[in-house]
Amino acid sequence: MPRSLAPNNEQSLSAVKQSEQKFYELIESLPMVAVQGYNKQRQVIYWNEASRRLYGYTREEAQGQLLEDLIIPDHMREDVIKAHQSWLDENISLPAEEIELKHKNGHLVPVYSSHVMIKQDTGDCEMFCIDISLLEQKRARDELYRMASFDDLTQLPNRRLMEVELSARLAEAERTDRVMAVVFIDLDNFKLINDTLGHHYGDKLLKAVAEALKTEIRSYDLLSRFGGDEFVLLLFDVTAPERIHELLQRLISKLDAGFVLDGDCYQVTASFGVSLFPGDGATAAELMGNADAAMYQAKENGKNSICFYTSDINDRLVHYQEITALLHRALAANSLQLHFQPQIDLRYGGFGSCEALLRCSDGSSCPVSPTVFIPVAEKSGLIHRIGDWVIEAACRQLKAWQGTALETVRVDINLSGRQLTNPNLAEQILQTLKNHELKPSQLGLELTENEVIGGDDGQIRQLERLKQAGVHISIDDFGTGYSSLVYLRKLPVCSLKIDRSFLHHAMENDSDMAIMQAMITVGHSLGLSVVVEGVETPEQDRLVKSLGCDLAQGFLYAKPMPADQMLI
Repeated sequence: MPRSLAPNNEQSLSAVKQSEQKFYELIESLPMVAVQGYNKQRQVIYWNEASRRLYGYTREEAQGQLLEDLIIPDHMREDVIKAHQSWLDENISLPAEEIELKHKNGHLVPVYSSHVMIKQDTGDCEMFCIDISLLEQKRARDELYRMASFDDLTQLPNRRLMEVELSARLAEAERTDRVMAVVFIDLDNFKLINDTLGHHYGDKLLKAVAEALKTEIRSYDLLSRFGGDEFVLLLFDVTAPERIHELLQRLISKLDAGFVLDGDCYQVTASFGVSLFPGDGATAAELMGNADAAMYQAKENGKNSICFYTSDINDRLVHYQEITALLHRALAANSLQLHFQPQIDLRYGGFGSCEALLRCSDGSSCPVSPTVFIPVAEKSGLIHRIGDWVIEAACRQLKAWQGTALETVRVDINLSGRQLTNPNLAEQILQTLKNHELKPSQLGLELTENEVIGGDDGQIRQLERLKQAGVHISIDDFGTGYSSLVYLRKLPVCSLKIDRSFLHHAMENDSDMAIMQAMITVGHSLGLSVVVEGVETPEQDRLVKSLGCDLAQGFLYAKPMPADQMLI
């Protein structure tokens, strides 16, 4: 019997060797699959060429080495040894999973690793690890994460990552009873840099600003680009508000130093708004909103400054939102109105022009003063829609007065400096006049001197075009702004309108009367007519006549009134 079995045993051993040989040939022929074989002591018994490329060890270097000494990171070492022993002792196989193993040079290599145990019943079992590199997949994932979480231009965390981090840190701050700060940073007048130098320089400046800000903050704080020229700084574990103020002052000084771009030095300032957790909000949305409101208050305070959030700022924000909502409702319901106040000819009596004054009410509340809603309209951007409405309504009213005693009256409307930024404004006004079959001379525009003098060449050219077409252009509130005679000589204006404050003071003070007389003289010497506002008493009427003013308006002559009352 043994004699007949011997050949079969030899045949079986030969078949096993052939099978093993084919197995080794197979795994050696897989160029992208790293395969390593280990004996029961976890010593390397097989190491294919793909393993060399993946982990850096040659076959000779790896042979006989322990698995945990070669490619297992220190933090995984004990777990791997225990898991291997459990497989040997309890037949608990190792799960296939994505892990990071160690390269010869020390860096980690992402792989998908699976394992198989052979010869397990012989007492001389072997474990083979089959590792597939996930390096390209990891690079793709990392790139997708970077694109989703970081700003391409500055390489700072973007808004999305900042909001995720803020929410996480808030939970930690609440748990540990620590103070956090959210700082909203907005560059001042950055649009001017973009418009004058181009976006190429604007991008360079944003990168330089980001680098400058990063140098002053702690490693565990977070600076992010919120969007455009806005940044958000998260300060963790704040010990005292004074420390925040000191840091932000350093940032202001850093920006004040200027930036050299292509050999030229450029300066930029920023406004900082700060909210604190837990005092100024319990959620990320509340803290962000309050820091943003504080930043806008810093802008209103003169820019290049720091403002900490207060309840007063919140009250102003609520008021702003209420007025904005009112303007939206008024525009939607077409409930804006124009009232008209005549400008009296002081030499001959009567009037040939009037100022159109905007009134706002949505029908459900009392009218709101223009001194309240106009700044909100400018800040919110609604001024363009409102301005378009005013131009259309004034022309419509002029058309309605044709054939009446008011058909020769000119209507002067107030123009916001924001409207001047519309490059098509002149064309729009002239086209509206044409649509209503009106002459350009029937319409006047009033702008404050700051808006006119602060305008760029394109805006001045628009005013010149309107004046050449016949539109009357007046500088409103003259004397309260730049009062630059050099600019005044070059501007395309027809008249000056002296602010009411000068008249009131001139009644009481000889110096103010002298100033008012000088303004009238300057206006006449430049060939301009002079209008004075706010005449309320007979004494004021006599004064403006004696000073040589051409026109006047005020409650003494007529209060602003609806269009139908102008015909009475």
